[in-house]
Amino acid sequence: MGTLYLVATPIGNLEDISARALRILRQVRLIAAEDTRVTRKLLTHYEIHTRQVSYFEHNKLSQLEPILRELADGDVALVSDAGTPGLNDPGYELVRAALKAGHRVTAVPGPASPLAALVTSGLPTDAFLYLGYLPRKAAQRRAALGRVADLPYTLVFLESPHRLPETLHDMQRIFGDRLAAIARELTKLHEEIWRGPLSQAAQHFDQPRGEFVLVIAGRQRSERKPWTQAQVRSAVRKRLAGGEAPTVVAAELAAESGWTRREIYKLASSRG
Repeated sequence: MGTLYLVATPIGNLEDISARALRILRQVRLIAAEDTRVTRKLLTHYEIHTRQVSYFEHNKLSQLEPILRELADGDVALVSDAGTPGLNDPGYELVRAALKAGHRVTAVPGPASPLAALVTSGLPTDAFLYLGYLPRKAAQRRAALGRVADLPYTLVFLESPHRLPETLHDMQRIFGDRLAAIARELTKLHEEIWRGPLSQAAQHFDQPRGEFVLVIAGRQRSERKPWTQAQVRSAVRKRLAGGEAPTVVAAELAAESGWTRREIYKLASSRG
């Protein structure tokens, strides 16, 4: 019975790969790669000639049985285009199938852009929540942000350049003007880590390029005196009259009032 190795690969700088990862990639009978063309560049750089097979989002289910047959005869490595496979990349289904078939599954740790951004952010790292990519549709994105607005943990997201301005705008509306660290092109030639309040982030990234990791401070207890119930009710009625949904009202007012999102949502659901 073979072992499935989840091998982390560089997120930009080709030197960011471990000696163990290189050894495993040389020794396995097969490498299942998200994009064989991308992985070929890494293998060529290190003179590795192991056979590859494509394993990506649109063929991940049809490739399960062929890869399991390979595992029956020896070891297989799974890699993504960059970083740790299975983390916002295909891998979960293969891991589950390999475990069910009785194979050993082990990780070869290495680069991961969410962790690299988190530890360089200057924000608390003792408790954090990784949320990957937010939904594409605006209403769903705002609802997702609203669900985590009250959490005290540092929040970590991934975002594409064309959606970054809208995401930053929604974050400021729902989270308030929290501190953030926005990392771009980590470990690459044009690496940038911007740190500051959300209110200044959109202006800084007015023409975003590259892939982004957003690290946002968790909710802190407001040092200002919380709003009175009358103030909250008045604000809720005004927002609802303007056509905003109760979930959005709750998320946005929680950042301003010192009340929890749950408390405001209850008022908004009962029409203030």
